[in-house]
Amino acid sequence: MIASLRAGGAVIFPTDTLYGLGVDPCSEKGLNRLFAAKARDRGKPISLLLSGGDQVDRWTRYVPPAARRLMDRFWPGPLTLVLPADPGVHPAVTGGGDTVGLRVPDHPVPRALAAGLSGAVTGTSANRSGNPGAWGSAEEIVREFTGAVDWVLWGGAGNSPGSTVVRMIDDHPLLLREGVLPFRDIIEFLQKG
Repeated sequence: MIASLRAGGAVIFPTDTLYGLGVDPCSEKGLNRLFAAKARDRGKPISLLLSGGDQVDRWTRYVPPAARRLMDRFWPGPLTLVLPADPGVHPAVTGGGDTVGLRVPDHPVPRALAAGLSGAVTGTSANRSGNPGAWGSAEEIVREFTGAVDWVLWGGAGNSPGSTVVRMIDDHPLLLREGVLPFRDIIEFLQKG
């Protein structure tokens, strides 16, 4: 399966929050397939799921100290941190911007996929853009992506609204999306110093 992903393949897989649609974030062909499968606007960035926190520096230009504290406290888990992107990150991943969303999920499948690739796998939800979240039944997700993916891995996905997304380009967190992790928990943790 890893060889297929490196060659531009796509996979649906479980995470700790919902089902994800994964491709190799370094594969132009894979990224093109992801945008086509989701009918997604290329100006929207794609978060990456990492094999571990040791992969952060490969994808970022700078990590603010407060962001490192959040990683140590909430990873692995349902927190996506939007950080200054390394210039080498594919523009399809950043949506043409200068930041990248990173997360270490609390689930072995995406972490293993990421470890087999470049330390990361795309972590966008397995649903078409604008449709409800990717926590439906296997039949619903397969029906939505028939012919668009090469692999489907089932079992053990969370059933939540997704990860909480926080922009951290400096030491001041900005909530972009509240998910399963309450933003107030993040603020309280940072205020404790």
